[in-house]
Amino acid sequence: APWNKRTYLHSGGGDSWQLPAGTDVIWGGEGEWDITMDVFRDMGLGYLFALLAIFVVLRLQTSSTALSLIILSSIPLTIIGIMPGFWLINQFGERVIAGAPDPTFFTATAMIGMIALAGIVVRNSLILVEFIGQARARGDTIREAIVQAGSVRMRPVLLTAGTTMLGNLIITLDPVFSGLALAIIFGIVASTLLTLVVVPAVYLLVFEDKDESDATLNDQPPLEETIP
Repeated sequence: APWNKRTYLHSGGGDSWQLPAGTDVIWGGEGEWDITMDVFRDMGLGYLFALLAIFVVLRLQTSSTALSLIILSSIPLTIIGIMPGFWLINQFGERVIAGAPDPTFFTATAMIGMIALAGIVVRNSLILVEFIGQARARGDTIREAIVQAGSVRMRPVLLTAGTTMLGNLIITLDPVFSGLALAIIFGIVASTLLTLVVVPAVYLLVFEDKDESDATLNDQPPLEETIP
């Protein structure tokens, strides 16, 4: 098959590779594919353990399962950036070495970057949720608190995301750890932008009814005033 026609998504044309008649192939040992699958399996278990550990810490800190899950909602948003990001970079920025394509794969180092992102992006949603809680404690309504959190905390969130991206930009030149850096960059772009929308929206859906019921109770006159 013409190797110079093969890309990340297309195997190229030509006749399929075949063995001569009377020749058999027996695969022995673990092989690179088995090792790769084992690595991704272990990394996946590590990712789940990291999520569980973060949830436990947040639950102990906030004493609220709902708040902890809202803060954790920023972590799945990284996948929205990582997977399409690797696809796009191979569609529009594919490298060619010695006339042959050299696609950028989602490797084990990229998986490490995705795990590292779990601890990085959760900080942004934690900042937003904490500010909303402080504003509500001052007497603001839940909608006022969310608007203030978005306007006041957006700049620090964007600055920290930008510095993290710039710090990883130089690592993209490394042939081994480029996947790690790209995963962090793609994931933090998507998660940062979506966190500013998704986390406040989820917070509003979860706590708006409770906020309205508390306001109704506060507007009721004291019991002794209602007794004729």
